[in-house]
Amino acid sequence: MTRTDAPSAWDERTQLTTFLDYARATALAKCEGLTQEDACKALLPGSPLMTIAGLVNHLRWVEYAWFEIDFLGGKDEGPWTEEDPDREMRIALDMPLAVVLAEYEEQSARYRELVAAHDLDTRAKRPRSDGHHPDLRWILLHLIEETARHNGHLDIIREIIDGTTGS
Repeated sequence: MTRTDAPSAWDERTQLTTFLDYARATALAKCEGLTQEDACKALLPGSPLMTIAGLVNHLRWVEYAWFEIDFLGGKDEGPWTEEDPDREMRIALDMPLAVVLAEYEEQSARYRELVAAHDLDTRAKRPRSDGHHPDLRWILLHLIEETARHNGHLDIIREIIDGTTGS
């Protein structure tokens, strides 16, 4: 994973996609060398679903929701239900970590292509609850924020598990 510097020659699209890819790579790096058991450890008493595997699977499904459901207007086929809105975090505990990571990486590659094929001003087909249709630019910014926020959680959990810090 290479640190993200800000060359003056980057256009807006390159800045947004590079920062999202950096945040994604950071999430994946937090999983390097983990055992399945460690990836599924819930260490925060108030957040039993906040595990490394659960967070990475959550990131995968958050991108799915924003790109497939909201942006493209597709059918919601996510794992969540009204009764279990955080199910994507729960089911990760029964999945091999390698599968969680591979699915996240495969999906990220697919969404890189989707983003490359659309103008940043393209509006989401599905409106938010306030009726607003965010543009692709806003969705990318939101995903950078969401991924970076959860990378902070991954940092803390990983340090508690085995003392690993950095990146």
